[in-house]
Amino acid sequence: MSITYTLMHMSVEEYAKEKLWPILVETVHAIVMYPHHKAYTREVILNEKPDITPAELAMRLKITLGEALVIMHELTEEKRVES
Repeated sequence: MSITYTLMHMSVEEYAKEKLWPILVETVHAIVMYPHHKAYTREVILNEKPDITPAELAMRLKITLGEALVIMHELTEEKRVES
């Protein structure tokens, strides 16, 4: 099995446990369009497709998988706090 296949099929929670996760989050937060991508995902995309994967989100918004992972992780955490 290739490393690319493995990376594309890890869950968001698995990524968040990796040692470099905090560096990815810091990097993504520095992206100028990040707040807009996150808001659009929350307000539009998740309403249209609540089960979207990070890979699908990345393709749809034309963003990196890393940014999509951080968006999905943060929105999932926000939803847990609200519940």
